[in-house]
Amino acid sequence: MSEHKRKVSTAGSVDGSEQPVPDHAVHGTAVALVKRPKTDNSAAMVISKNDATAMIKAGPKRTSGMQAPIMHLTGHGGEVTTCRFSPSGKHLASGSADSQVFLWNTYGDCANYGVLRGHKGGILELQWMPSGERLITASSDGTVAMWDATTGERLKRGKRHTSPVNACCPLSRGSGDDNVFVSASDDGCLLLWDARERHPVATITHGLPLTSLAAAPTGTTIFAGSLDNCISSWDVRTLSIVDTLRGHSGTVMGLSISPKTGNYLLSTSLDNTVRLWDLRPYCRISNRCERVFTGAPHGFERSFIRPAFDKDESMVASGSADRTLTIWNMRSGEINYKLPGHKGCVTQVDFHPLEPIVLSGSVDK
Repeated sequence: MSEHKRKVSTAGSVDGSEQPVPDHAVHGTAVALVKRPKTDNSAAMVISKNDATAMIKAGPKRTSGMQAPIMHLTGHGGEVTTCRFSPSGKHLASGSADSQVFLWNTYGDCANYGVLRGHKGGILELQWMPSGERLITASSDGTVAMWDATTGERLKRGKRHTSPVNACCPLSRGSGDDNVFVSASDDGCLLLWDARERHPVATITHGLPLTSLAAAPTGTTIFAGSLDNCISSWDVRTLSIVDTLRGHSGTVMGLSISPKTGNYLLSTSLDNTVRLWDLRPYCRISNRCERVFTGAPHGFERSFIRPAFDKDESMVASGSADRTLTIWNMRSGEINYKLPGHKGCVTQVDFHPLEPIVLSGSVDK
């Protein structure tokens, strides 16, 4: 692909020798990049055949099922704004300012096996539904859509928002319901959707543009970030506000709920911090902010940057305008990894649901 194409990267542990392996798919391209590790003779073995002798140096033991430690997936015609693994981890999806969603295999050559088209504006967020058979997308064209991830068919198109839709998420991830989801927009409204119904089943009005969204695993509580620098939560059953989390001094640009327990909320903000919030009923911290992570600044672009928890809730991660992916120890707040490679702001990160693999999307060219 030409060098102006945006990139999505999946990264694992490093081993092997330098061996680029290109693979051409439907519309995107996957390239495996393997760097030669440092080894000594004690880690070498000698193989002899037909009087020919070769010395092979063994690298670090692989810890994932990826074909190579780093896979670069290219093909989008605009900056990659969102990307996520499917619930099974076998597939991933990437959304872009080019209005398209690309579907990729996680393993092997990371083939691009599908493209979802239909939006007239950039994709601002995508989420997999609980079964992994459907996707939902939020777009700057003011619509939210649901897609069949197998056939590529658009199952529903919601057009009730009057401004760009910045975020979307499944509403009942814990129950496995593939029909119910919620969307948040610059029009200041949260809309609750049921794919079996033509119109939204409920509307929550906040009054200020909403930038980010998350839902508790039980589906009873919705969290939304806004221009007021706060995170508000609503009870879906009564449509009433439950709590307001205060602490950020800039617009909240991304939210994520801890996947294992649902006890924690992670947020990114234009104030250049990532915050961890304790959602448990008997939290002893007055403002519920348990920890503030630093080292992943926003830039002048003011991009949406979506954070993530790992499957065990031991690490958290966020992209950054400094072109790196930062991973912190969730308990100590120390930086575990600072991963380079992108050439522009990293807008989205996601941890694999089963293996030590992390996914990142960027605005780089």
